Amino acid sequence: MKILFFSTWFPYPADNGSKLRVYQLLRSLARTHQVTLASFSFGEAAPDPKHLLDTCCERVEIVHRNPFERARAARASRFASLTPVVNQPVPEMAALTTQLAQETRFDRVIASTTGTAAYALMVQQTPRVLEEHNSPGRWAHERCLQPARPTTRIRRWLSWQKTRRYEATLYRQFALCTMVSEADRAATLSVLKDAATRVETVPNGVDCAYNRPGIAPVTPGSLVFNGSLTYDANYDAMQVFLSSVWPQLRQEIPSISLTITGSVADVDLTGLALDSGVSLSGFVEDVRPLVAGAAVCVAPIRQGGGTRLKILEAMALGTPVVATSKAAEGLNVNAGEHLLIGDTETEFASCVLRLLRDDELRGRLARNARQLVEETYEWSQIGARFAVLVDDCA
Repeated sequence: MKILFFSTWFPYPADNGSKLRVYQLLRSLARTHQVTLASFSFGEAAPDPKHLLDTCCERVEIVHRNPFERARAARASRFASLTPVVNQPVPEMAALTTQLAQETRFDRVIASTTGTAAYALMVQQTPRVLEEHNSPGRWAHERCLQPARPTTRIRRWLSWQKTRRYEATLYRQFALCTMVSEADRAATLSVLKDAATRVETVPNGVDCAYNRPGIAPVTPGSLVFNGSLTYDANYDAMQVFLSSVWPQLRQEIPSISLTITGSVADVDLTGLALDSGVSLSGFVEDVRPLVAGAAVCVAPIRQGGGTRLKILEAMALGTPVVATSKAAEGLNVNAGEHLLIGDTETEFASCVLRLLRDDELRGRLARNARQLVEETYEWSQIGARFAVLVDDCA
């Protein structure tokens, strides 16, 4: 089959979770299909079409625009819009879509997240797939439940209602919607009700051959947070961790260190309680040595949906994990067997200290976690199932 795949993020190099997911799914599709990729490229991205052409795509087309720019520019007016501003078509990508649809008769069209759904809808008489990385409606609902001023709570409730209405209309226009967790799938089904759209779970995964234990020596007393601060949920996690958990850890182990990976472009670092023990790696070509070389990977996530690639990668690399229940949500993990869970600042700090002081526990968790990802979260297995779902949708 000929497949047209739209992506908000150019998926190579795969330096964040969304890019990595797209890249692995493209590889899986390419084993049996001819894939054309139409992708935005922006920020610090340095797209290399040749790599994708060599590994997973028959054709690669790039639009050098940041689709999120309009959302920031329209901050004052976007609340009145019934369609999320970031999901409204960018003229250059719309023109490219028209051109591609005229040149090729595609058998399937796939939109990676709702941000590219509008372009998939432009391709007529072709089964459409929406490959979503989490449920925007569920995330909006969770924000409604967070403590806030009355006016903020009202605004969040209205945003949630708009999101639900938008999703109910949008998802019905796709033959298949895939979500990364059962919780996201359930939220989507509740919106669709009796619609004919098929909704399936396609979890995040990890390349266990590429991510393997022992690729870097472990530095005692070192922590890593392998998530870019440009993502709101990651920034929130580090803001709370550095203000409430980090001081407890520094008091107990003054020599402790923390490395935060990923780009910090346009990040408000003044909102983070950074000190001499914290290092910001910035963008790195290969994050594996930083994660594998840490004694503990921390994932103090408090918001967002989907499942955390950062946890799966750490597990594959043999680095034991301390996470919140929210961070581990959607993963088939057991606290005390595959990782440690701490949901309050004190509990989280206690779990980190326990791991740093107990080599036997660190080794046991690392072995169990590696076995889990090999058996359940290997990308080759997950990608193959996604390809079958795409084949079957009509």
